[in-house]
Amino acid sequence: MKRRNFIKNAALTSAGLVIGNSLTSCNNSESKEENNETIVSTDEEKLPLVIATWHVKNATARAMEILQSGGTSLDAVEQGCMVEEADIKNSSVGKGGLPDRDGNVTLDACIMDKHGNCGSVIYLQSITHAVSVARKVMEDTPHVMLAGEGAKQFAISQGFKEEDLLTETSKKAWEDWKIKSEYKPIINIENHDTIGMLAIDKNGDIAGACTTSGLAYKMQGRVGDSPIIGSGLFIDNDIGGCVATGLGEEVVKTVGSFLVVELMRQGKSPQEACEEAISRIVNKPNSNYKDFQVGYIAVNKKGETGSYSIHQWFSMTKFQDGINEQIQSDFYYEAENS
Repeated sequence: MKRRNFIKNAALTSAGLVIGNSLTSCNNSESKEENNETIVSTDEEKLPLVIATWHVKNATARAMEILQSGGTSLDAVEQGCMVEEADIKNSSVGKGGLPDRDGNVTLDACIMDKHGNCGSVIYLQSITHAVSVARKVMEDTPHVMLAGEGAKQFAISQGFKEEDLLTETSKKAWEDWKIKSEYKPIINIENHDTIGMLAIDKNGDIAGACTTSGLAYKMQGRVGDSPIIGSGLFIDNDIGGCVATGLGEEVVKTVGSFLVVELMRQGKSPQEACEEAISRIVNKPNSNYKDFQVGYIAVNKKGETGSYSIHQWFSMTKFQDGINEQIQSDFYYEAENS
């Protein structure tokens, strides 16, 4: 019997069992007797909540700081992502990101609020905080997406400062790569990738954001899923939200984050929805899924969470009930279907 099947069968006789990263035990209602009356606690008592792809405890800590002070989920995801954008040790996001094959650091980002409003920047250069520019696009223009030089000039007009995003470390890595002149997607390159973040504030409102420097040494002009609403990120405040990480081309082909939210709308848990979305990718005709990684994290309106990936070593960071922790997924498609 496969490990997942065994666990699912065991769950039928153990109502409190946690499957994967859904952590549903955090969302069960509790009751207590007080003054001869039964008082039932609600899911709202577990709010606020932040989850993000990969090991980014500094980012989730910043987001939770915003939420605990009464800030909105939109403020939280922007501020959280900005932490990673400014971290030059993170070679897949913002300043210090690995460049394209011509040596240019180009950034993609998007953000989405509780009303379904969204903003996005594509192929942005010389501006560290792409997620903040995306928010400005959402709030201060009639557009959803700005790209390339237009995105850069808009950012400058809004007061963002130009700076060189190519650090010496990233430059050295690029120069070493040029000697090999070989390009292919690498599963979990440096165990890191796109930063996607979802938050629910004290009012129960959901927002999300994505930010990335994209695939290292990509072709000039390449754009992945991260700035594409519905692929890298999707929010429906009545249902939940999802963000993606990994090989963006494969996420785009299935409109992955939108798919996860729609599956939750149909009644699936966040964990079940993430698993189904991964299954759609790997079961496509002629899928070469063994050669690339995709991972999803999701949250529903109840504050239940889920995460799933094609290969191992995918993780998410979760901050809830005062606990900021990295959660390594024990379940992934390759292991359960080998």
